[in-house]
Amino acid sequence: MESEYLSGVPQPAELPSPEEISVPEVLASFDAGQVDLICVLGPTASGKTRYAVQLCRQINALSGRPRAEIISADSRQVYRGMDIGTGKDLDEYQEIPYHLIDIVPAGSRYNIYEYQQDFEKAWKSIVSRGGVPVLCGGSGLYIEAATCGYMLPQVPPNPGLRAELEQEDIEELREKLCEIRPVSDPSVMESKRRLIRALEVAFYEQEHPVQRTASLPKNVYYIGTLVSREDRVARIDRRLDERLAAGMVDEVKGLIASGISPSDLVYYGLEYKFVTQHVLGILSWDEMRSLLANAIHQFAKRQMTWFRGMERDGKTIHWTYA
Repeated sequence: MESEYLSGVPQPAELPSPEEISVPEVLASFDAGQVDLICVLGPTASGKTRYAVQLCRQINALSGRPRAEIISADSRQVYRGMDIGTGKDLDEYQEIPYHLIDIVPAGSRYNIYEYQQDFEKAWKSIVSRGGVPVLCGGSGLYIEAATCGYMLPQVPPNPGLRAELEQEDIEELREKLCEIRPVSDPSVMESKRRLIRALEVAFYEQEHPVQRTASLPKNVYYIGTLVSREDRVARIDRRLDERLAAGMVDEVKGLIASGISPSDLVYYGLEYKFVTQHVLGILSWDEMRSLLANAIHQFAKRQMTWFRGMERDGKTIHWTYA
């Protein structure tokens, strides 16, 4: 099950070894121009946001002034009104400025190309003010878009290709996409429309090689927030129950009442997919809770697999317990 949507990407046998992160050394490297972005990544429920906020406070204390700002790398926290299901926890940031959260309306189709453009603007703005940008998130494709050092093309629609792919069933589309590249966002694999768009982008990029750009960070210091599998499972289950108790079902009902179609919410996957199906009467409460918990557990495993794949591609991630 682990590699179902990640063809060719092996599952890591062991957790990475934890390190002690020296914040003064990381900051000195940034100020010397050896690092141009700090990235805090990790699977869901690993404590990324809390660690990133603490890191920013340490940087500010060492600098003697507010410098550190967080840029989100979460593919769903960009949407306004989708708060409980995406786990924004905005109170955690307190005095630390954050970017790329609540920037587009729920129901819209924000994409990786737009994210890269918005990330570039935020990153340049922070650096131009003498700040220290800290990218924080668990969306592998968004992290890659921000740190890959090349500008993603704006892929135009291809009606002919779309019509051709529309004739194939969803499993054929999944297999076709996995043959081209691994997929870190499981919600893509649950929607035929999103699969077709992902294939459209993938085929375009095969024929139009991307170019390196001076507009994105090139020297990234990656910090991975480490959590044992057992703790991760327990945290996910506890957090899911807390979010359900906090009104996640009512949040979905409110989004539907505001005019957002159920199909648009299902498009976002995970919490919004299963809770919407419960609201529509397709799933009972117990079915929704069980299926959603399993989906989040699988998603966390796929995130970890993606990050270990980054290491196999030559990136150094300094893993530490949050």
